[in-house]
Amino acid sequence: MTEVSEDWLLNEAVRIFQPVKGYRAGLDAILLAAALPGKSAAQALEVGCGAGGALFPAAWRNRDMQFTGLEREAIMADLARRGVEANGFSDRVDILNTDLTSLGADWENKFDLVFSNPPYFEPGKIQTTTVERSHAYMADVPLKDWLKFMLFAAKPKGRITLIHRAGVLSEILSYLHSRSGQIEVFPIYPCPEEAAKRVIVTARKGLRKGEVVLHRGLCMHPAKGGAAYTETAEQVLKGAALHPLSDR
Repeated sequence: MTEVSEDWLLNEAVRIFQPVKGYRAGLDAILLAAALPGKSAAQALEVGCGAGGALFPAAWRNRDMQFTGLEREAIMADLARRGVEANGFSDRVDILNTDLTSLGADWENKFDLVFSNPPYFEPGKIQTTTVERSHAYMADVPLKDWLKFMLFAAKPKGRITLIHRAGVLSEILSYLHSRSGQIEVFPIYPCPEEAAKRVIVTARKGLRKGEVVLHRGLCMHPAKGGAAYTETAEQVLKGAALHPLSDR
């Protein structure tokens, strides 16, 4: 039986139930949620929602949106449903326990916004291949297929937003360039002295190709090796939007 902890996100504004061992919601999920545009009465889909690390902060901040969380692992989907109830999101957040590769044509052009933190391997680090951890880090669905489904599920001119390793930015842009427009890249830096480790990429389905917009991005810490967050990062971790990506 999986041991579960009850934790809090956004300065104790959001509850989440997640396994004690294995993958747990972290900074990537909160940053992804903070980058989403606020759009009244929109239909939003998270692909691979896990226990709700990005889904719940997004639902908390965008209270006029209807959300669907797609999660293939039954254990994580059950924990996400538990979190939906605990946070009072039952009227506007649904959790579906299914895999993106098994979804049919009725999912095409369905959502105004599709967002995701796709699985990945971290180069140079050995990941523990336990049952609890492997689903979040093993990219057994290729990134291009993940992006393909996100665009498939988005409505024409709808927006997709994802966070991923900076090292795969060229792969992301290569796929999106001929299939979307208004592509924007928002780098996430550990500190001013280091290169970006994460990027948030957003694009709109089916629009004409144009120049990619590269934003200044966000530094998480004021100095290398420091535990303190920058003022902007601190506010985002408490629930603030991540400008300018959220300014839609």
